[in-house]
Amino acid sequence: MPDTSQISPVTVSLGGGLVLDKDDFAIPPGAAVQLQNFEPSINGGYRRLTGSSKFDSAQVDSSNKILGVKIFNSGVLAAAGNVLKFSTSTGWGSSIATRTSAGRYKFDEFNFSNTPKVIMVDDVNQAATYDGSTYALLSGTNAPSDPASVAIFKDHVFLAGMSSNPQEIVFSAPFAETDFTAANGGGSIKVDTSVVELKVFRDSLFVFGKDKIYRIIGSSIADWKVDPVTRTLGCADGFSVQEIGGDLLFLSPDGLRTIAATARIGDVELGTVSKPIQRRIQDIGFHNISSTIVRHKSQYRLFYPVTDGSTANSKGILATLKRTEEGVGFEFADLTGMNPSAMDSGFISNTEYIIEGGFDGYVRRQESGDTFDGNNVVAVYRSPDLSLGDTGIRKLMQRVILNYEVEGTVSAELRVRYDSD
Repeated sequence: MPDTSQISPVTVSLGGGLVLDKDDFAIPPGAAVQLQNFEPSINGGYRRLTGSSKFDSAQVDSSNKILGVKIFNSGVLAAAGNVLKFSTSTGWGSSIATRTSAGRYKFDEFNFSNTPKVIMVDDVNQAATYDGSTYALLSGTNAPSDPASVAIFKDHVFLAGMSSNPQEIVFSAPFAETDFTAANGGGSIKVDTSVVELKVFRDSLFVFGKDKIYRIIGSSIADWKVDPVTRTLGCADGFSVQEIGGDLLFLSPDGLRTIAATARIGDVELGTVSKPIQRRIQDIGFHNISSTIVRHKSQYRLFYPVTDGSTANSKGILATLKRTEEGVGFEFADLTGMNPSAMDSGFISNTEYIIEGGFDGYVRRQESGDTFDGNNVVAVYRSPDLSLGDTGIRKLMQRVILNYEVEGTVSAELRVRYDSD
């Protein structure tokens, strides 16, 4: 009988996500030093990312970059070049409107008069609404000329980011998106920072500035109140702000943060949720940023392509909100192969759609297919160096058993590296 007394099995369960802030001996065995296009799954382990495919086979406006996308009215509203078009995936049809020299778009939805509408701003033109058939500019008295941010709060339209006064927030009369007169309940609020984003969260309107964050509470012009959340940091880019897991997640100059944590800690020693991948945060150039959430996977996706239009230079971060023994936290991975210029997510016929607009004029649907619109999904997982119980003892590895769940055709290879090659 062979002597098996010295055989000691080691089980490594995959989990923990990408960890870049620890040495190999401190990284949990199932975590990753390289995790590209694998998602930390809410069901445990890692799963190769699902692909993407064209939402509509036609470009919105030739090869002009997509400036904004919004899921609305069982389809997608897309802006490219100077035009705005709508599709249910069977052709973009004629232009809804012309918006000259438009910048990047932000959207919100509301229903003040039993008609669902979407409101849009683009940092250049006046805000406008669209209800599926009628497009209308918000060009009334006191309406701002070039807002960059919009939010619907307490039945008022709030607009901010005007070039003439970047610290001002203008709001409409209640239930009247075109009326900004003080006599009917409209007005303005000023803060001491340039506003980069407005976001409704719980019972407050959060005002993200370049170096400060405020929240507006109240219900009308009679009792609006502006409270500081923090005066020591701001939001690096308004396109990074998303609500996930009961918190607001946003990109600050030093990492990804949650509003709940910021508000709770105050303005001293503010924590960040992205310490494990801080090296990636330092790579972000704070331009071309777009983000969205994948609700059924509890995921946040942030993209920061290095150059316009180059899929080879596409970069992104995926964060999955997971419950662990230590509590609730994020596990991270790298994204590459997708190159969005604009993003949105929502439901069409009770099915969640993750929509990306491209630098090439196409609108695509993430979480669809096995390839990135025809290009192979290159997925890589590399574990930390495994000491197998003792770093000072030389081992003889008898066998390695891989257990994984197959969802399709798989060609798997195991690469073993000794002594760091």
